[in-house]
Amino acid sequence: MGTEHSNEFETITYEVTGRVGRLHFNRPEGANAVNPAFAADLRKVMLDINYDDQVKAVAVTAEGKVFCGGGDLKLFHAWGDDLAYNAHDMLVDFHTAIHLMNRMPKPFVAGVRGAAGGAGMSLMSAFDLVVSSESAKYTMAYTKAGVTPDGTSSYFVARHIGLRRMLDLTLTNRVLSAIEAEQWGLVNRVVSDDEVDATTVELATTLANGAAWALGHAKRVVYNGMDHSLEAAGEFEAATITAAMATPDGHEGIAAFVEKRAPEFE
Repeated sequence: MGTEHSNEFETITYEVTGRVGRLHFNRPEGANAVNPAFAADLRKVMLDINYDDQVKAVAVTAEGKVFCGGGDLKLFHAWGDDLAYNAHDMLVDFHTAIHLMNRMPKPFVAGVRGAAGGAGMSLMSAFDLVVSSESAKYTMAYTKAGVTPDGTSSYFVARHIGLRRMLDLTLTNRVLSAIEAEQWGLVNRVVSDDEVDATTVELATTLANGAAWALGHAKRVVYNGMDHSLEAAGEFEAATITAAMATPDGHEGIAAFVEKRAPEFE
């Protein structure tokens, strides 16, 4: 069963078109920075997506010149002595949103224009696939502000690019160009600036129209394999592929391959 989208959002917009969820960061005047409202909106929209059976894939884009400028440092400064408490409260929502996104069996495709810095780079790295604009820049930026990484970057960025490169970005605040980010494995493909949003939606639509059960659970298989032993990874793979074979899409996909025709997935 699907679910009605009852949440009202302050910093994002969200709509469903066909089988694709369209999540759009919508606070360009604040560089789409992470603040308590954004973190809460992100957590709530992830619940919407998780419980909506109609949505098979999600396209994530942003309004303005910056995908996400990181933490809202002006607000953090204004918090004064309450900084640590308020930031911790915000991170409960922010990290919960990322955990929900990563664990649900639906692929997320992000389109990055402008820049992804600090928490924005951390968030970008947590999406399953990333389309980057040619002019985009990527930087960790945390230690430049006297703080340490958050947004699960220690999990995702390090796995995407390796420990040495992760330390380089974290300790030196090196700024990567889009081409460097692609070469390092941080983004999947680079397109012209004016093609980012369309390419992101097109890719999400292609995924949404594929074998949804298999694509969603293939995501789980890949992430599971990073965290378990060889034997445990193999057992999970065996359990998941045999479950996929029992679905209508599994039967259809195999039949279509044998019969040399395009599959018609549900």
